[in-house]
Amino acid sequence: MSISRRHLLLGLSAMLAGCTAQTSSQLANYGPRPDEKHPMPAMPLEKVKPELRRQEVAYATEQAPGTIVVDTPARRLYYVLGAGRAMRYGIGVGREGYALAGNAYVGRKAEWPSWTPTPNMIRRDPQKNLKYAGGLPGGLTNPLGARAIYLYRGGNDTMFRIHGTNQPWSIGQAMSSGCVRMLNHDVIDLYERVKPGNKVVVLQA
Repeated sequence: MSISRRHLLLGLSAMLAGCTAQTSSQLANYGPRPDEKHPMPAMPLEKVKPELRRQEVAYATEQAPGTIVVDTPARRLYYVLGAGRAMRYGIGVGREGYALAGNAYVGRKAEWPSWTPTPNMIRRDPQKNLKYAGGLPGGLTNPLGARAIYLYRGGNDTMFRIHGTNQPWSIGQAMSSGCVRMLNHDVIDLYERVKPGNKVVVLQA
């Protein structure tokens, strides 16, 4: 076998090994979560493009570790790790997701939160939302998904939420309702990293 052919085969083997390792990692990231209050099945990876799945990336920023950066136009959310690195997540952005820009902070967090449509949502689509005016308990069919992170300014709720979704196909899209939605597996990962008081920076177009 020629040297050039041997180098080519070695390069292909290394590339395939890297792809296999990445796939195994993503399968672990999005596997079943039977210990949740509402047990979650594995997420079919084919429903979300690879670039929208959770991964650690290089990220140049002046923000301190622990900061959440919501890049609304790019449909990406970054959790700053420090040393030029961040955890990147794909997001979907609803109408309410364009209502906040600039700095805020994590005011509180909730696991499997209940959901109540806003008066505007009820007016826009009463047939769909009026029946939930009294609130919808947390669960797999709840629009807020597995976790919600509530953003505050000056002690006041901004009504801007980072939350899960039961519609994985919506990640990377602009939606008609909601704030910033993440895959349920991803919002659980983010929830475990952030603490009340962490800074949040929301970038708009």
